[in-house]
Amino acid sequence: MTGRPVLISRPGARGEVLAEAIAARGLPVMRLEVMCLEPLSESPAMRTAWLDIDHFHKVVVVSPFAAECLAEALDRYWPQLPVGLACYAVGAATAATLHQRLGVRVRVPPADAGEDTSEALLRLASLQRLDDQRVLLVAGEGGRPVLADTLASRGARVSRLAVYRRLPLDPAPAVRARLTRGDYRALVVSSGEILEHLARWCGDAALNQPLIVSSARLATLAGTLGFRAPVVAPGATPAALAAAVAEACDPEDADVDQDDLEKG
Repeated sequence: MTGRPVLISRPGARGEVLAEAIAARGLPVMRLEVMCLEPLSESPAMRTAWLDIDHFHKVVVVSPFAAECLAEALDRYWPQLPVGLACYAVGAATAATLHQRLGVRVRVPPADAGEDTSEALLRLASLQRLDDQRVLLVAGEGGRPVLADTLASRGARVSRLAVYRRLPLDPAPAVRARLTRGDYRALVVSSGEILEHLARWCGDAALNQPLIVSSARLATLAGTLGFRAPVVAPGATPAALAAAVAEACDPEDADVDQDDLEKG
């Protein structure tokens, strides 16, 4: 494949799957190594939560990597999972990881929500009234407080457990040049933290290029950062993001030389 690439920022194995989905649409792809995910060492609080997992009424997992960390911990402490473990996931990829690794049924945002976000998950009927229920929230360090705060406001006793950290990485010089010049076909971002990180290197030309995001919330954030052409994909799955990329990229204009664009 030749021509300007689609830049994708999703880290790890999920980024590879996304790259394959976009490449299958006939578009060149370049992966940006701008963030890595690192599991945290087990703390006393983690060990207590894993041993007492059957004491929680609900377990809410916010990302596929958090799901991986949870599965590895439960494999160590529970040869057989307690019956009736009520699991919730922010998004289909997180739910798939939990189901594949633990064999549990997982509740996800309702289909009519239109996106995989914390706000969408919170629309589920089973999360509306949580009087004195114990809820374990498995996440990464930092992140938005909307899940924990909303669940607590509905009566839950929330234990938020950070199981990994995100480590931002500066783009390689060649990638910085692409971001500065807007020398790419589209940029795909499904994390607010990564979007804010990348915005530091995006020049004016990049701000006019298609930016594919996975939720309306990210599109709003993109607008505040100066991006002028955000496109909201119908979800965060590789298929949804790849479809949005294909729709946003004009094949007739895909291989116009970037120097010509800047001169014109």
